[in-house]
Order: sequence, then structure tokens, then C-alpha cells
Amino acid sequence: MVVGGGNSGAQILAELSKVAETTWVTPSEPLFLPDEVDGRVLFERATERWRAQQQGRVIEQPVGGLGDVVMVPPVRDARERGVLHAVRPFVRFTEHGVVWADGSESPVDAVIWCTGFRPALSHLAALDVLEADGRVAVAGTRAEKVPALWLVGYGEWTGSASATLVGVARTARSTAEEISAYLASGAIR
Repeated sequence: MVVGGGNSGAQILAELSKVAETTWVTPSEPLFLPDEVDGRVLFERATERWRAQQQGRVIEQPVGGLGDVVMVPPVRDARERGVLHAVRPFVRFTEHGVVWADGSESPVDAVIWCTGFRPALSHLAALDVLEADGRVAVAGTRAEKVPALWLVGYGEWTGSASATLVGVARTARSTAEEISAYLASGAIR
């Protein structure tokens, strides 16, 4: 069983389904990008959105969010083999499997969780910067409540595409410049 409707879930299901019987569990029906949309196209979209945000512009982008499943070759192969069928979440685990909403049970020998990531920010609790939604209020990447604290790589709220290696590079560069200017200003002693 693979749990998770994003790219990781689809790609792991694609590989695993070659050697095992699989069930793909997603919270809603997965959305697939057109075959011609790849990581390069998504990077270009994210870059365009980032530039627009920097300039205070709102842009229209094609249907298909940055979180939709990219049809990389293994996922296309899985589609051709007919294994990209997702079901809605189960209700609970049993000793040997899961129980579905209709009360039926299915045996499961392994579960692979591909449910995304949420930043672990508990180490910042003593600074009293965590908001009700578990995030830190930021202006750019600088914490609003603690002037000498910047956050990079925690997802969209710390910069467009900043939870990706390529996207975080832009954010990290601008953050490094901000920190350098802050230190040069003598604001911290």
C-alpha cells in the first residue's frame, strides 16, 4: 500500500507495482499534468511566479498546479500498465491490514507513507514565534517577531518553490544578502 497523492506517491507506486500488488491511497483523486509538462516546465512556472511576486504582479498560469503529478517516464509506464488507480483513505488499521469506509477489510503487508512534509519547528517554541497555524510569520524570509531570525526552505511561505533544491537557491541568495545587510547595519551586537 502506498499512501499519498503527490509525485512521491505516484513515483513509488509506479516502481513498486512492477514487483508487487499495490493499492494507492490518496485523499482525493490525483491530478496529473500533461505528458509534455516536466520538471523544467514546472521550474519555469515557479520562476515566473517568483518574479511576479517580487514585482508585485499577479500572473495567470496554465491549469495544473505545481503540486500535480508530473508524468515522468516511470509514471507514464504505470499509466500504460493500468496501475494508476487511487482509492480514498481507509478508516483504520487492523493487526493484518486496513478497514475501509464501507466496513470491508483488506490485508496489507507493508505501508509506504508519501504524505509530504511539514516543517518541524518545535525548536523555535522558546522564541515565541510560532503562529496558530504552526508557521512563523515572515516578511520575505525574516521572522517578524525576532529580527535576527530568517527561515529558508520551509515551503511556499518562505519563498516560492523554496521546499525544492532549485527553488531554495533563489531564496537562500536573497536571504544571505538580507543577513549581510543586517549585520553590516550594526543592528545586532
